[in-house]
Amino acid sequence: MLHQVHGHSSGSGAQGGESLREDLREFLSGEAPLHQLDDLTKVNPVTPETVLRCLQARYAADTFYTNAGCTLVALNPFKAVPQLYSPALMREYHAAPQPRKLKPHIFTVGEQTYRNVKSLIEPVNQSIIVSGESGAGKTWTSRCLMKFYAVVAASPTSWESHRIAERIEQRILNSNPVMEAFGNACTLRNNNSSRFGKFIQLQLNRAQQMTGAAVQTYLLEKTRVACQASSERNFHIFYQICKGAGTDERLQWHLPEGAAFSWLPNPDRTLEEDCFEVTREAMLHLGIDTPTQNNIFQVLAGLLHLGNIRFADSEDEAQPCQLMGDAKCSIRTSASLLQLPEDPLLETLRIRTIRAGRQQVFRKPCSRAECDIRRDCVAKLVYARLFDWLVSVINSSICADPDSWTTFIGLLDVYGFESFPNNSLEQLCINYANEKLQQHFVTHYLRAQQEEYAVEGLEWSFVNYQDNQPCLDLLEGSPISICSLINEECRLNRPSSAAQLQTRIESALAGSPCLGHNKLSREPSFIVVHYAGPVQYHTAGLVEKNKDPVPPELTRLLQQSQDPLLKVLFPADPEEKAQEEPSGQSRAPVLTVVSKFKASLEQLLQVLHSTTPHYIRCIKPNSQGQAHTFLQEEVLSQLEACGLVETIHISAAGFPVRIPHWNFVERYELLRRLRARTSPGPHSPLPAEGRSEWSPCTEAATLQPLLQDILHTLPALTQAAAAPDDPAEASAAPVHCGRTKVFMTDSTLELLEHGRAQVLEQCARRIQGSWRRHWYRKQGRRRRAAVLIQAAIRSWLARKHVRRLHAAATVIGRAWRRWRIGMAFLASKELDGVEENHLSQVPLPTGSLLLPQTQTSLLAAVIRLWPLGLVLANAAVGVRGFQRKLVVWACLQLPTGSPSSYTVQTAQGQAGVTSIRALPQGSIKFHCRKSPLPYADICPEPLPYSVTGFNQILLERDSLGHRPKGSP
Repeated sequence: MLHQVHGHSSGSGAQGGESLREDLREFLSGEAPLHQLDDLTKVNPVTPETVLRCLQARYAADTFYTNAGCTLVALNPFKAVPQLYSPALMREYHAAPQPRKLKPHIFTVGEQTYRNVKSLIEPVNQSIIVSGESGAGKTWTSRCLMKFYAVVAASPTSWESHRIAERIEQRILNSNPVMEAFGNACTLRNNNSSRFGKFIQLQLNRAQQMTGAAVQTYLLEKTRVACQASSERNFHIFYQICKGAGTDERLQWHLPEGAAFSWLPNPDRTLEEDCFEVTREAMLHLGIDTPTQNNIFQVLAGLLHLGNIRFADSEDEAQPCQLMGDAKCSIRTSASLLQLPEDPLLETLRIRTIRAGRQQVFRKPCSRAECDIRRDCVAKLVYARLFDWLVSVINSSICADPDSWTTFIGLLDVYGFESFPNNSLEQLCINYANEKLQQHFVTHYLRAQQEEYAVEGLEWSFVNYQDNQPCLDLLEGSPISICSLINEECRLNRPSSAAQLQTRIESALAGSPCLGHNKLSREPSFIVVHYAGPVQYHTAGLVEKNKDPVPPELTRLLQQSQDPLLKVLFPADPEEKAQEEPSGQSRAPVLTVVSKFKASLEQLLQVLHSTTPHYIRCIKPNSQGQAHTFLQEEVLSQLEACGLVETIHISAAGFPVRIPHWNFVERYELLRRLRARTSPGPHSPLPAEGRSEWSPCTEAATLQPLLQDILHTLPALTQAAAAPDDPAEASAAPVHCGRTKVFMTDSTLELLEHGRAQVLEQCARRIQGSWRRHWYRKQGRRRRAAVLIQAAIRSWLARKHVRRLHAAATVIGRAWRRWRIGMAFLASKELDGVEENHLSQVPLPTGSLLLPQTQTSLLAAVIRLWPLGLVLANAAVGVRGFQRKLVVWACLQLPTGSPSSYTVQTAQGQAGVTSIRALPQGSIKFHCRKSPLPYADICPEPLPYSVTGFNQILLERDSLGHRPKGSP
């Protein structure tokens, strides 16, 4: 049953209060150091005192970030801590499997938003809302987050894309110093206070790589150009050009050393932000070249000289006001720098034009106050348009094509809650914006979550919180509110006094609990009780600032400028000129400052409602900006104003993660594999194969068994993730199944994601193993097929080679036989007188009487054809030894006797041819012409008793008698 509770305990009375005090004393005197508590939800009991003591202990230990459930608390250290924002630490948080287990940091929030965009089934745009008082460190936090996203979201795959990503990253980072130089100023509470609100949209493509960015600004405090409070300064850029300009630039811009300007208070105060070179380099990277920069700084110098123009009251009301002191020199210099005609400029500042109907025009001299207002109006108009032009240039430089990005991460950095001794329309709009953002937090987190728990049927005890809806009703309610009354005063064609506006507000809104009145104040004012505290607003000048009138003659004067930049800022538009001169009957209603700011704020909130918000609460330890100083009263007021204690209560007992049933089943159905392996008990059957998508229309009866199966895997996941020496982590993960959604904490979501990653890893390993097995088998089959193909090819090639050899041998043999027969025929024809039986009369040696039958047949063949015997005698292979000698004897018809008395010589080296017809006398020479056959001199291995190399027949010169005696 739902019931209302206050604080951490639902008990009441003296017994409950005594128990709370005992718990408080026990917690504060505990052994565990307070600075080790990274999350304030671990504080028990949760009271403002315990939260304050924990933050103070962590601040003393130089630990400036602390988790508070869904919110990150950031304490401003008021000193440089470079190691806390190094690129190495950014990559460490980006690469961590579970960043929330690391120390609390703004990088944890940044990485969580980046992973949300990357991991969700349907990516949802993310937003980070950085809030806090002025000087709490919102601008620095936004700057560090932009650097973090530039590092982690730029991971290109090629060199060309790497260069593109580096250029985009550099331009996004360079947009910060330019916008801070032109939009930030030093105030009483902050040396670098943002005097405008900005929403930076970091654009990501489908691969979660940063492709560009877009900047949207809200309500620039342009009145600061011409009016600065005591001990405050103008925008940083004016001090940068006065301190950082070179000698030639000072001469060009008429800014001599030590020059005094009325709109440049506290010039001797040096700040870290007064770095002119950083601004110029950043502008150069954004595509603003040096001539354009010089043109911008020349216009700003002209505005400074315009502020030195002082008017004196005229004695005659029909005459314009006179110039005071060196005002003539100032107006001459200002006109030269702005490239405006001097006389029309002075005339426009001192004389106003009144139109009566369409034809009648009256010229009336202005009073001294009106001259000052017109002078300030020129400066504010030029500076506001210059700032808008710079924003458009930055967007054109860093914004990506709409088709190249799909999601974005938004960084909202708005002015913090302000309360000064003199608060006017600027502070009213700033605090109104902070009230809207606080209401967004209350609506989205504190109220909406608790109402959703009740609708989903969870057992929940409501936590009371400070709702700022009554204050918003006072500021913007319908039909009557402060904004509507101020706008109504602007529409009435009558002079409005500050006292009259105060009376109207108090009488019309007297029943509001957030409206107060300071009876001791001498000036007309009213008090609004904001969520961060009461603020007194003075009504003097409130209506005029809301009107923000721009006389048409001032716009026409600026359109006459010959300056290239002013021509761009003030184009001569005929339509605009026609609209400036409407008839009294058709005049459109005036669009006031409050109306424009309210419309832009509503548009911003619509963007925030379409994203998943993340909150960073910046806390200022002290108002003096001193390091190592923690003032409990100031910090406690900020904690109470932003509702941090109530946030901790809801975060400690609530469930920040809410996923619809069908979406939960679709993403975590893989965990049922763990259920099947770890729990062999009965469980619901797996769905049919091929059914991977779940629609929201799936029946609850079908989803419930699947949800239970998935949730039953959480104990196993918790035990697996718990450390052996930390049994506290092994406790059951908090998760509840509502009617349409599953509620869980961030730790439970991390467990589910870790288990899902394990299942996907196992599936990936199985797929890889199956693929490797299939690949190896396929490779084996291919290898065996290749071996068979290679063997068949080798066999075919061998057979082809053998066939070629056989064909070649046949051709050679046929040619050789033809040649041998021809040679034998020529030899038999040329030789005559051969006695065939001469060899039988030759006595044979005793040792050779018994010849083998083969040698006898060979000898008979030689006797029949003795020239062929010469061939056999001189061949490289064939008969050897004694057989050779017999052949020689038979061929030459030598007488019987000692063979040593005869000599047979070859004549290879001698010229001439000796006929074989001549009887042998001494040396015998045989020569013959080369055979015309191409292969006559080359033949294969000869067979025994074959005649080879007829062209090489030469008789040896060596005498037969000179052979060694031992030769056969």
